[in-house]
Amino acid sequence: MNAPAENTPSKPVPEGKYAQLPNGYRIHYLDEGSGPVVVFLHGSGSGACGYSNFKGNYPALVRAGYRVILPDLIGYGYSDKPADVEYPLSFFIDCVKQTLDRIGVSRYTLVGNSLGGAIALDYALQHAQNVEKLVLMAPGGLEDQPDYFKMPAMAFMKEVFMSPQPVTKERLRYFMENALVHDKSVVDDELVDERHALMLMQNPQVVKTMQVPNLTARLPEIRCPALAFWGINEKMMPETGILKLARGMPNLRLVTVPNCGHWVMVEHRDFFNRALIDFLKNG
Repeated sequence: MNAPAENTPSKPVPEGKYAQLPNGYRIHYLDEGSGPVVVFLHGSGSGACGYSNFKGNYPALVRAGYRVILPDLIGYGYSDKPADVEYPLSFFIDCVKQTLDRIGVSRYTLVGNSLGGAIALDYALQHAQNVEKLVLMAPGGLEDQPDYFKMPAMAFMKEVFMSPQPVTKERLRYFMENALVHDKSVVDDELVDERHALMLMQNPQVVKTMQVPNLTARLPEIRCPALAFWGINEKMMPETGILKLARGMPNLRLVTVPNCGHWVMVEHRDFFNRALIDFLKNG
């Protein structure tokens, strides 16, 4: 088993390993545990990274006998953040695939929330031979992009991130409490501090140029076993995505979670971990 990554005074979250990719970029990732491989793919929020999104989840999988890989997506965390390219979904997928190839794993379960969920869906379409199972938490990629901007959380995003005022820790907390969760108490000082520090490392190019296609018509092509979670109090993703997933993916089990916003893995950590491990073991 690999030794756990550790924080340093200059690093807001643990630093793990780096993969130098054939496309020239460098991707940071954590790699812990041994056994069947599970890859966590984080969302697109400012200050997001693999550890920050899933720090309450991946240790449970390591204890249950899995090897967990948590990459920081291109443009996020400690991974490269090129400012001279655009960020379509295909760019994220190519970087994830090259990272996993470089690590030397060929079969794995993908676990993705939000943008990470959209990556997981399209990854399963492009690289079905590599994907054993899918786990999705309110994934993107189920609507045309203008429809997302009708959601209330997008109003909070514009208010916080598109105003001329600097994004202080207080403003970041306001966004997370009002856009991402139902129970505001889960947004603690540690989470705000680490995500604010990571946000300051980012450049705006990834958000400005991100392009996520509507994958709804291709969902029936995804044949692997899949599990999806959707918070009843979701503010980021239109609830039409629930039926699109349920009707579109032939081998999907869908769980709706009450008293839950966009972050089921954070707000209902223990339930999520138990359900995830049961699905991995029993399908």
